[in-house]
Amino acid sequence: MVKPRKKTRTVRVGNMPVGGGNPVSVQSMSKTDTRDVKATAKQIRELAKAGCEIIRIAVPDSEAAKALGPIKRSVSIPVIADIHFDWRLALEAMTQGVDGLRINPGNIGARWKVAEVVAAAGSRNIPIRIGVNAGSLSKKILDKYRHPTPAALVESAAEHIDILESMRFRDIKVSLKASNVPTTVEAYRLFSKTFRYPLHIGISEAGPSFTGIIKSSVGLGILLAEGIGDTMRVSLSSDPVEEVRVAYEILKSLGIREKGATIISCPTCGRCEIDIRGLAAKVEDRLKDIDKPITVAVMGCAVNGPGEAREADIGIAGGKGTGLLFRKGKIIKRLKEKDLLSALMKEIGK
Repeated sequence: MVKPRKKTRTVRVGNMPVGGGNPVSVQSMSKTDTRDVKATAKQIRELAKAGCEIIRIAVPDSEAAKALGPIKRSVSIPVIADIHFDWRLALEAMTQGVDGLRINPGNIGARWKVAEVVAAAGSRNIPIRIGVNAGSLSKKILDKYRHPTPAALVESAAEHIDILESMRFRDIKVSLKASNVPTTVEAYRLFSKTFRYPLHIGISEAGPSFTGIIKSSVGLGILLAEGIGDTMRVSLSSDPVEEVRVAYEILKSLGIREKGATIISCPTCGRCEIDIRGLAAKVEDRLKDIDKPITVAVMGCAVNGPGEAREADIGIAGGKGTGLLFRKGKIIKRLKEKDLLSALMKEIGK
């Protein structure tokens, strides 16, 4: 059973509340050259159409920072600037109107540089995400723990939080990511026992589509089931739209958020006498952009047809060259195999 969400503070990223019991938001990161305003804005609009609610953009240099304004004016979802090392890029990003920053105060440099960034963020009500990664811990922490352990990640986050709190800044989100699933999960568990800052959850460098989806589903699924996580990104070496779709599938599988179609399909066996795999793939493709929550069953035979899928809103079950169209377990009509897909889509349209 999914546990109640951990109580965290609320921060606002533009018009999107994060934490404080608000719905777990889904975000992604643009994968274009930020300096190419047209391409970046186009990708963000595609992500927003898929359901992305917050977008993070890499800011490697001043040209990229200055492109943030035109990009933001071309999109409808909140924009977070991802900054490393150069505090001036953070200042320029805020001047360009971004809704949030992702930084590590420890790698920004001298304290006065951090203070300038924090002062500007505070005056504009811009939240800061402290992004702790296993691959970029300080030498001091690595000397102490020898490896990027969960405790090391939490201590790094605590050090960065102390820096911001000492400057009376508390509009903070935190992430503690590693590519190792157990390390990531335990780090978030430890952090959530002590702190009430909202958590951005994710598995860092999860990998290409197949392995990345598995690692992200396991790690994020565990955390979400334990009530941990206020906003999330699935990190995949693939089209960022796939990151968004996978995120929603994870949330839907736990009953945390409902968006779009949930497809139930049998794995097929020797009883199956129609192309159920082909049908299921076509149904999934046709329903990928639907927003309304609906459960659709694509079943291979009478054994697992209307009976096992009786909770589905609408479904089909195959026979020998024929099939059944059913709604909530009740048969509507019998059809030829070639007519099943079109009849199913027509019924969904109703």
